[in-house]
Amino acid sequence: MSTEQQETIDAILKQSAFPVGTSVNEQRRLLREAVSAQPLRPDVIVTAAALGGVPTAEVTVDGIEPRHVVLYFHGGVYAISDAFLAAGLASEVARRTHARVISVDYRLAPEHPYPAAVDDAAAAYEALLHDVGPSDIAFAGESAGGGLAIASLVNARDHGLALPAAAFVMSPYVDLTLAGTTMETKRDVDPLLSRELLQPRVADYTAGQDAALGLISPIFADLSGLPPLIIQAGSHEVLLDDAIRLAREAATADVEVTLEVTPRVPHVFQAYSAMLDEAAAALDRAGQLLFAHLVGAERVTAARG
Repeated sequence: MSTEQQETIDAILKQSAFPVGTSVNEQRRLLREAVSAQPLRPDVIVTAAALGGVPTAEVTVDGIEPRHVVLYFHGGVYAISDAFLAAGLASEVARRTHARVISVDYRLAPEHPYPAAVDDAAAAYEALLHDVGPSDIAFAGESAGGGLAIASLVNARDHGLALPAAAFVMSPYVDLTLAGTTMETKRDVDPLLSRELLQPRVADYTAGQDAALGLISPIFADLSGLPPLIIQAGSHEVLLDDAIRLAREAATADVEVTLEVTPRVPHVFQAYSAMLDEAAAALDRAGQLLFAHLVGAERVTAARG
């Protein structure tokens, strides 16, 4: 990464960062404006659909014959963004895993606090299992969507559902108690997020419930029995400690974990793969690993059959 690339990304993020105290509706408007200024690649096709009564955006890349399905969960602190705004990053995952990506348009807080997002993710996954075998499915998500992906694995396990082959989470937001040490130690280098910005949205999502509940903050959940996890984060983000602790808790629970921390890059840096060398390289590595897990799960299923 050149210094110029880093400075460009930081400038973009600082310019698009929400002022502390901004309402959720204003944050939604600002995000929509920022994302709409970045058009999708011309070979990306996004189609409105539904799974289990939950709206989705199906993302495919022209010319790639999908072998697998990635169930994708967008970020936005459970209160902003949507499945379609996440299509750009979702398409980069699709491109690298030779998969069709189904981005789940789960309900948002404060209108629909916890457990709405978890319930919608569960309904979408259960419906997908009627059509696709679990060994052909992976989960992916960024930020809050990464947290929702982990919570959804825990929820599916607890309900006796077959689990997907693997999960790939980018800058996962897995501790809504905001107890990570990097919430303070990285605040001066994170151009986007801060405790002050996150706290109001935590209140929106938890709506009075304990933020340490395992399906709200899966860092506190029992992670045993989960499929392989691929976790990526940047060293310049206040949620760095979320990723590190998630990897440690998963590894302690005998889960196969790949943790990558890329130096000097911000929250969900993979979204800037068109202008940041490290972002494209990180997506390449994650895509290869996720594809390998999917193919490996296919082989195990075939051998058992």
